Amino acid sequence: MRIPPQAPGLSRRRVLGVLCGLAFGAGCGTSPTGNAPAPATIEAIPPTASGRTAQIDAVLASAVERNDVVGVVALAIDTHGVTYRGAFGTADEAGGEPIGPDAVFRIASRTKPVTSGAAMQLFERGAIALDEPAARYLPDLAEVQVLERFDAERGTYELRSPASPITLRQLLTHTAGFGYPFSSDTLRDFQPRPEDADVVGPLLFDPGTSWWYGTSTDWTGRLVEAVSGQRLDEYFTDHIFDPLHMFDTGFNVPEADWPRTVVPAQRQADGALVHGPRSDPAPVTAFSGGGGLWSTAADYGRFMQMWLNGGSLDGRQVLSAETVAAMSSNHVGALAAGSIVSALPDMSNDFTPTAPGRGRFGLGFLINLDDQPGRRAAGSLAWAGIYNTYFWIDPTSGVAGVILTQVLPFADSRVLTVFETFERSVYAGVAEPR
Repeated sequence: MRIPPQAPGLSRRRVLGVLCGLAFGAGCGTSPTGNAPAPATIEAIPPTASGRTAQIDAVLASAVERNDVVGVVALAIDTHGVTYRGAFGTADEAGGEPIGPDAVFRIASRTKPVTSGAAMQLFERGAIALDEPAARYLPDLAEVQVLERFDAERGTYELRSPASPITLRQLLTHTAGFGYPFSSDTLRDFQPRPEDADVVGPLLFDPGTSWWYGTSTDWTGRLVEAVSGQRLDEYFTDHIFDPLHMFDTGFNVPEADWPRTVVPAQRQADGALVHGPRSDPAPVTAFSGGGGLWSTAADYGRFMQMWLNGGSLDGRQVLSAETVAAMSSNHVGALAAGSIVSALPDMSNDFTPTAPGRGRFGLGFLINLDDQPGRRAAGSLAWAGIYNTYFWIDPTSGVAGVILTQVLPFADSRVLTVFETFERSVYAGVAEPR
């Protein structure tokens, strides 16, 4: 199998795309666990790592003391297993019980790499192609239109057909032209005329001509359902979660696990964090490829470890090594990726995860072009969720890490500092003997 590189280069719901993944997939779903078998045993942290563990513990504990976070769970892995895990603070404002390492978090847009992997499984089976019109598999995409002109003050606009059809590769790389209302003031303010109720999009540009973060992976999830004949939650369970023993990951949280969920908090202008009331996760029956999963640090660690091991874990091959390598490669040519200027400040701050212009995109992941001294190497993969959950996968160093909080708005400066300090502490111990 060869994956060629990319050449450089509805109603209101339909007009704005699938919005349950809005802003890194904000809160569209719920997490599962249920009566699944116990998770597979993960290799214990080596005793020689105790000094490194204490250092990272101090980083996370001090973050709670400073009110940077109320509760945080972090985990680091290499190709063999867990090298660090820690949990500090509480799961809600009441603070009755310490947060546990098995706390269940809304991971929002960190659903997207899972959806991308599912689509590439179908590609491996020959059920879908990367560069054919995606409307062949999902006819709704034949109704897509480009927003040619928009006057927000008057509410007037012009639509036109795209210069070329959208492909799966463009959906996976966020080059299809879709946006989110939080990532585009145009889409935030756009209101379709009644006669345009069935228009899909609108797109911000012709497919393949630019990079913009939006609902592309939501459409990928619908495409997975159409091609596989399964609901997205069922497909994920059968082909990704069960094989990887990710039994605490899903769109719905079983009632027995509700006490493990973490309550979101909103950062105030004075730096305080204000929690909403604890409420039971509402069951969902529609599933978004762009967001909605709940998960734990340990579960997402198994997904990342599978990636470090070329698509397999514990003898189970989820993706081929060739597919993992292809998904980890730049598919947007010279198009800069990753930077977001927020149109909804209560939902997200501005975000530039790499040096300006130095981010690229693979098939489902952000890629940094340069080494980050003391942190991840060039070619590492990453993405995030709107509730300030972050991960990275560094194939060069054989290291990956995840940090979980539930703080809004996204790209909170305090949480980002904690994440960077955590990552630096992980790499500081990479060269130590195990």
